[in-house]
Amino acid sequence: MGASAAIEAVASSTPTNGQLVASWEADLDVRPRTKAGYERALRTFERWMDAQGLDLVDATRADLLAYRDHLAANYGASTVAAYLVPVRGLYGWAYGQMGKPSPADGIHGPKAAKIHARDALTKGQAREAVSVAEAKAEGGSLAALRDAAILVTLMTCGLRTIEASRACVGDVRNLAGRRVLYVQGKGRDAKDDYVVLPAKAARAIDRYLAARGPLADDAPLFAGHGNRSHGHLTTRHISQICKDAMREAGIDSPRITAHSLRHTAVTAALIGGATIQQAQAMARHARIETTLIYAHNLERMEHPAEDAAASYLS
Repeated sequence: MGASAAIEAVASSTPTNGQLVASWEADLDVRPRTKAGYERALRTFERWMDAQGLDLVDATRADLLAYRDHLAANYGASTVAAYLVPVRGLYGWAYGQMGKPSPADGIHGPKAAKIHARDALTKGQAREAVSVAEAKAEGGSLAALRDAAILVTLMTCGLRTIEASRACVGDVRNLAGRRVLYVQGKGRDAKDDYVVLPAKAARAIDRYLAARGPLADDAPLFAGHGNRSHGHLTTRHISQICKDAMREAGIDSPRITAHSLRHTAVTAALIGGATIQQAQAMARHARIETTLIYAHNLERMEHPAEDAAASYLS
């Protein structure tokens, strides 16, 4: 049965794809950024349906499962999950108008891997990357000072690239005698959380800001210094800065990226003696289970059952 039957309670005639999506969106109570994400995901769904010669209002469960399989063949688990959320929402809303079960009920993507897709840096790699970046910064160029500040801050505070991109000069403040950086975290509308800046990160940021001269609070903390851009760096630019810095330190692997610096920070915090709760606060994980993945991986490597088995059988 297609979705068009379920829409009869919403409109006197079968709606077009655009009318169906617009009616659902009008009922949504979500943040504008979330709604925009849903719209992008649904456009991807519409394009796929068009390519199959299918119409949104007539989609069957088999169609939706085929779309799920198409996503799974081309994207990672987290992306598939994000793309399916508005699809389930759209059909759940449409069929809910008639009190009937949605053909999208229970359609989920593959489970995310239990291990991280990106590796953390070893202690030696982290030190070498920072050393190389700091040596370049001694030349005094704004770009080199900025790059060193970005690398050290991401590596010690576990910032996401989007948080670094959004940061402004006025977000660096004093709190209870410590320097902190307020951040607009994942899924947040305001800069209502913070990371504590270790002395090394605070010094790197201060050197960079001092070289830039007087700045307004709303000026980008990490700015572009090219001929055409002096605003906030994009996440892509920050990722490239981190990748280039690691390559210059001899660290070149597809599993080592800017996000590896976040993994490095959480892993180093736990090895260095931070509690699970302290590491969760630094990483701003919504669920402590996410932080526990790091702890379990460390425990697994420190006390592998394989060694016990080999020892017993020796």
